[in-house]
Amino acid sequence: MTSETGFSGTLESQTKTYLDRLTLCSTYLPDLLEAYASGSETEQVVERIEETESECDDLRRSITALIANADSQDIGLLSTRIKFNQSALLKFYKDLDIVANHTERIAQELTMIRPAPDVHSYDGLQEMAAVIVEMAEALADVVTQFIQSLARTNATATLTDGIEQIRDFESQCDTIRNDVIKSAFEDDVEDPLVYREFAVLLDELANTVEDLTDQITVISSEEPGIVTEADPDSEN
Repeated sequence: MTSETGFSGTLESQTKTYLDRLTLCSTYLPDLLEAYASGSETEQVVERIEETESECDDLRRSITALIANADSQDIGLLSTRIKFNQSALLKFYKDLDIVANHTERIAQELTMIRPAPDVHSYDGLQEMAAVIVEMAEALADVVTQFIQSLARTNATATLTDGIEQIRDFESQCDTIRNDVIKSAFEDDVEDPLVYREFAVLLDELANTVEDLTDQITVISSEEPGIVTEADPDSEN
C-alpha cells in the first residue's frame, strides 16, 4: 500500500493492516452461518470473530492516536489534506470500527437466539452475509485509495466505481432483507420476528458500510483530485 516514510507511511501501513483484519472479520460471518446450519461446532468461529474484532479495536486506537497526536511537523507542512481533516478522519476510523463491532454482535446473538436454519428465511440471511463480505472487500479498496490520496501530496484518485459497487451491494441487501421478512411471516415459521431481527441486523451492517462511503464523499468534496461522484455531464 505504501512506499512513503514518516507519518504518511505509518498511516498507510497501519490502515492496510487494519483493513486486512476488518475484511477477515467479515469473512467469518458466512462461515458461522454455514456451520450453524450444518449443525457443526460454531464456538471456534465465534471466537475467531471476537478475537479479530479485538484486534481491530487495538489497531483502530493506534491509528486514531497517530492522527490525534500528530502536529504539523509530524504530518509535514505539505500534507494539508491530513491537517485540515484530522477531526473528520478520527470520526471516520471510529465509524469504520463499527463494521467489526456489529459483526461480533450478530455472531453472538446467533448463538444465543438459535433460529431454526431449515427455512427459506435463513437461506436469505446467508445470502446477505455473503453480500456483506463483498461490500467489506470493496470498502477496503476504496478506503485504501482514499487514505493514500489524503496522505500523499498532490495525489489523485477516482473512487466512483468502488463507491457505486458498494451502493449496489447495499441495494441487494435491501431486497434480500425484504424477502427474508416476507418469507418468515408467509411461510408460517416459528418465531418469525427472530428472522426479522437478524435481517435488520445484517441490513444495519450493510448500511454502515454504505454510510462510510458517504463520509468519504463529504471529506473528498473539499479535496480537488479525489473524485467520488461521477460527473453527470460526462454521461451525456
